[in-house]
Amino acid sequence: MSERVHRNSAYLNGKSTCGTTTRVKDTSPTSGMCPICIRDCPVLCEISLSAFRGREALYPEPVQFGFSTAGALKDFGLDWSHFNIQAGLFEALGIEENSDLATFPNASTETKVGGIPLKVPVLCGAFGSTDVARLNWEGLAIGSALSGASVIVGENVCGMDPEAQITNGKVTHSQELKRRVDLFRKFWDGKYGEIAVQTNVEDQRLGVDVYAISKLEVNVIERKWGQGAKAIGGEVRVRDLDRAIMLKKRGYIVIPDPEDPTVQQAFKEGVFKSFERHSRVGIPKEKSFIEDIEWLRKQGAKHVTLKTGAYRPAACAYTLKMASEAKIDAVYFDGAGGGTGMSPVPMMDEMSIPTVYLEAIVLRCAQLLKKRGKYVPDLIMAGGFINETQIYKSIAMSNFGDGPFVKAVLLGRSPITAAFKGSYFKQLAQEGKLPKTFADRFGATPEKFFIAVPELKAKYGERFKEIPWEAIAVHTYLTDRIGVGLKQLLAGSRRWKLDLISRNDLMSLNETAARVTGIPMADEVEKDAIERILG
Repeated sequence: MSERVHRNSAYLNGKSTCGTTTRVKDTSPTSGMCPICIRDCPVLCEISLSAFRGREALYPEPVQFGFSTAGALKDFGLDWSHFNIQAGLFEALGIEENSDLATFPNASTETKVGGIPLKVPVLCGAFGSTDVARLNWEGLAIGSALSGASVIVGENVCGMDPEAQITNGKVTHSQELKRRVDLFRKFWDGKYGEIAVQTNVEDQRLGVDVYAISKLEVNVIERKWGQGAKAIGGEVRVRDLDRAIMLKKRGYIVIPDPEDPTVQQAFKEGVFKSFERHSRVGIPKEKSFIEDIEWLRKQGAKHVTLKTGAYRPAACAYTLKMASEAKIDAVYFDGAGGGTGMSPVPMMDEMSIPTVYLEAIVLRCAQLLKKRGKYVPDLIMAGGFINETQIYKSIAMSNFGDGPFVKAVLLGRSPITAAFKGSYFKQLAQEGKLPKTFADRFGATPEKFFIAVPELKAKYGERFKEIPWEAIAVHTYLTDRIGVGLKQLLAGSRRWKLDLISRNDLMSLNETAARVTGIPMADEVEKDAIERILG
């Protein structure tokens, strides 16, 4: 544990997320500073960057905003790697006990979340008003649709749309939101997955929910109470003075004040290169929340979900209580600490409950609700998920014998990474600049190095030309990696359907994991069974 503590403290004064480092590697375990801090040091550590740029040092490198995602550096001491999956041998659940049928390709990864069927237990999002979401939306939306997964349009999209038409304080048209909805539906099969529109305090003021339901025929509206990466509302950078002024006039908090002549002069002189746009913090109350959900359904919302962050345990309990009373279809709990936009780096590292701890707390709340005969909405976990092993463990951990509470997980940063790579390597191929080792290994054109091309061409025929390479990248990641990998894990544990995996299929690998989750250590699992079989 001492090495882990020292490694975490080393991040205090040098973080790659901020573009900072220390002059020496053997930093103080307490402060993270170099043991000897010298005057003639040209290296930018956290302290020195803060001395020059102040609040800019709180965020991931400003120059990378719109072209990057960011996450916590801190080792939280408990994650999904601290559990292993039990392999089975003598049974085949969810399929006929026939070796010709009980093969891993026949395992089913389908699930249903809040009444919406999914081909894979994945929802992508929420991708809101950040440039990284806007620029990569085509790949994210179409890739999700191709995969039978849901995708969520995040907060502030209409408010940030410079072409949005706002009449009497309410949005009546947003080309950007319409573009996002239309792109998902372009390849949506009408059955698997859906597109949801997320709404925070600012969106509700603008009437984004009513516009999305009535004009864009959106079926799923999601209320937002924060996320694991930050608990203070949405944040983006704005590099255009006129746009910053527009956002302030629309009611957003913009820092520094873009209407201040001194600020305008400093911006024009290049003292700083971007403004911060912040959303307000919501303060939900039970009665008004329940009334709001009823109102949403009267407006025509067919499914209503709630996204919340990794707030303190009492807040988790209140959230589920209110969601139960309002009969919310599904609730997302987002563990610390990743983000897709401009989450404060210290907040990602040092605030909120890490994902495994959070799920343990949420499941305790769900069990209490169920024990008392109360409605329990479908649960979705988020926070650092990137592969099928984590997804399996999260769902299995939530099944105490009557089916899993957690029906799916939310992926945020990883689908964007897939879209990034699809876009960049397409560009490299067009420019003839692919790394030789990559081209030799996989081919020099997208038609060769995207393995899903033959399958998609066969399925979509002439329409294949309409699928962007970025979408093929996201689809390949979700379906050919996560989907197939999950099928292999299901078959390996001899459960051919997702809702059959349970806590009995997991083992803890350390005492912390066992204590927090109640899942026994590997050497403690099935002791009684051993005695019974061999007794």
